[in-house]
Amino acid sequence: MVLVAVERGAGQQDTSRQQGVTHKSPAHRTRHRAARKPPVADGADLDSTPPWPAPPEPLPGSVLPQRRIVAFYGNPLSRRMGVLAEKPVDSMFARLDREVEAWKAADSSVVVQPALHLIAVVAQGNPGKDGKYRQRADTGLIERVYGWARSHNALLFLDIQLGRSTLKEEFPRLLPFLKRPDVHLGLDPEFAVGEHGIPGTRIGTLDAKDVNQAIDLLDSLVRTDSLPPKVLVVHRFTRDMLTHYDRIRIDPRVQVVINMDGWGTPSIKRYSYRHYVAKYPVEYTGFKLFYHNDTKEGYKLMTPADVLALHPRPVYIQYQ
Repeated sequence: MVLVAVERGAGQQDTSRQQGVTHKSPAHRTRHRAARKPPVADGADLDSTPPWPAPPEPLPGSVLPQRRIVAFYGNPLSRRMGVLAEKPVDSMFARLDREVEAWKAADSSVVVQPALHLIAVVAQGNPGKDGKYRQRADTGLIERVYGWARSHNALLFLDIQLGRSTLKEEFPRLLPFLKRPDVHLGLDPEFAVGEHGIPGTRIGTLDAKDVNQAIDLLDSLVRTDSLPPKVLVVHRFTRDMLTHYDRIRIDPRVQVVINMDGWGTPSIKRYSYRHYVAKYPVEYTGFKLFYHNDTKEGYKLMTPADVLALHPRPVYIQYQ
């Protein structure tokens, strides 16, 4: 069984089980369909991949590319959203430590930086009181996860699933945290459904202008508060999740990572990385591994060596 989202990308996140999205009927619980053609063999289609641009010279305090980030993703309000808080905190960090060591062993040339990636704004299948189809994590929850990260010398990423909201509406609430030098940002186009969509019933989208808005906000923050450069992670597993990629502004104060955020077989994930990340170069790349969904039907989770065989090599690794 091939679990693939539209346009032959890796399967979308299991929104009914892992993202806190509720649905009106069982028909909306999955949106996968078979690939129109089998995935190409490893190494094929590389001629269609444009040359990857060299990023700007890193400023002092930059995370990338001197460090490879290995992050655990989720939200403590639900174990089904991801590995972050799926188990007791000590057990979670023991598992994260094992992954960090595995990445160190696979590539000793790059320092491995642990991180927690918290879904701070969770898309919902219900409109809520304000009709925005999203639920905000309260300050206490973000502080708790930030405390976990600090105790483990880990970075914290705050991820935004917009629903019908906007970055302009969501950013101010996260601003006090983003002013901290070890807190960074994530954007999930899958759940950005505009003024009329419902998360989980179709795959959302963001445009370069939305990403540039986030870059401008972070850039201003770095300048005003004399902070080290921020990392901005943008998830992607189909072509139309991110439009006009070539208009995304490159700024050394904001390091942009396009993260391949789809689940499926190793061959499908490699195919999606080539066709929806490597084919549309921005600055840096990331790759997501799903402990549960990637191993359905008995498939093995890709190893660090498997991921490092990709071109370009991802510098941000996320586990869900």
